[in-house]
Amino acid sequence: MQSNPNLILAWLWILLGFVSGMVLGMFFHGEKWLGGYASLKRRMYRLGHISFFGLGVVNLLFALTVQNFPPAGSLVHVASLAFIIGAIAMPVCCVVMAHFPKAHLIFAVPVVSLIAGGVLTLALIVEEPKAPGTANTQPLTFSLQISASSSK
Repeated sequence: MQSNPNLILAWLWILLGFVSGMVLGMFFHGEKWLGGYASLKRRMYRLGHISFFGLGVVNLLFALTVQNFPPAGSLVHVASLAFIIGAIAMPVCCVVMAHFPKAHLIFAVPVVSLIAGGVLTLALIVEEPKAPGTANTQPLTFSLQISASSSK
């Protein structure tokens, strides 16, 4: 079984969402921490924390969606890469902007990347078959396998 980089990133990002939430949660009680609740710095850190969860889920949904498409397709590869770049760049941009507010244009990197990934994925889904009988007629599914082991 070949591992899907978007699936790996999805669960890593969800885990980082938990960890970053724990770290931020250890200090949130300080009224003036990171400049206070409404400060740009604190808002950017919160956005970075939430982006781990949101973009982890986006990559998870992408990984589940492309199970029904040929893995060698160039659109699948480019969309995969776009979602990975967007997921990595977003929390990095949030932290950079927290400390350098004039660098707000760097958000173009994750945003454009994520839009490209979304457009390419949508194109994959609605693309007409190139030849009769090549349509993907399988429904989008995933299986959950639970194995019970007996310890006697």
